[in-house]
Amino acid sequence: MAQPAPTANAWRLGFAGSPDFAATVLQALATSTHEVAIAFTQPDRRAGRGRKLTPCPARRQAEALGIEVRTPSSLDAELDTLAELDCLVVAAYGLLLSPTVLAAPKHGCINVHASLLPRWRGAAPVERAIMAGETVTGVSIMQMDAGLDTGPVYTHRSLDINDAGGEEVTAALAELGAEALLDTIAALPKLTPEPQCDAEATLAPKLTPADAIIDWRRDAGCIARQVQALTGRMPAFATQSDARGRIRMRVLSARTHASTGGAAPGTLVQQGDSWRITCGRGELELTTVQLNRGKGRPLSVADAARGYPSIFTPDATFDVVNDADQQSL
Repeated sequence: MAQPAPTANAWRLGFAGSPDFAATVLQALATSTHEVAIAFTQPDRRAGRGRKLTPCPARRQAEALGIEVRTPSSLDAELDTLAELDCLVVAAYGLLLSPTVLAAPKHGCINVHASLLPRWRGAAPVERAIMAGETVTGVSIMQMDAGLDTGPVYTHRSLDINDAGGEEVTAALAELGAEALLDTIAALPKLTPEPQCDAEATLAPKLTPADAIIDWRRDAGCIARQVQALTGRMPAFATQSDARGRIRMRVLSARTHASTGGAAPGTLVQQGDSWRITCGRGELELTTVQLNRGKGRPLSVADAARGYPSIFTPDATFDVVNDADQQSL
């Protein structure tokens, strides 16, 4: 699908982004009055069981829109192209931009960031906000500078998290961010962005495999938020050992309860048709799980218990993982 013809009020834009969040923003730009002259994305990565080279969502979106795509290891090699742009829009690109790159477009570089800056600067703002127990998040449209999400902010838009998982919140923020971005571009260059208050900043470091490991010694509420934040991206999981090897159970949805006894953290407790696991404080009731057994499909906990009674046995235990064990999981 080709982009609409630019109008007299259109900007000549470049775009830099990679995941689904970025693809949503790119779609909004490409169907606006502006011209997206070029898209920069991360290179294709190996994915899936066959480990085939797979383009990122933003690249697939750009190609479907007929936009030229480049995948440089650094935008410093693209200065001549950037200098021809009115602005470069960045959304979850995955690379830091040098001061030279930031200064190349006529009106600099604008970032669509999935948090209410200065809170949650960094690579995983949605997941870190949910895990921290925040009830409201949002998007910020920011004039980029050389720091990590430290530039002055043009506008914020807020979103209630409620019980939504990280993937759902991210998708909603992408739509909200695309709308805020177009409103911001329409008012440039008359807008003056507001500096951030560094004293109020929090960091959202990149997620690692260790973030998905459930530590049953923690409070049940903390574990429930971990499950909520990570489902759809890198689900939280626990392990158990049997004669066939290590069982891995991804917890896709769960809710909290007060403790019903004094069992050690990681202990399975059956309450009628429900299955709970004792935590350092409280219990986590499992509702949807995914086991590395059978077809590995998501199952209600009732179906999982019927299908795998050797795993779902009262007083069975899931591993309490320490730091030394994490690299083997």
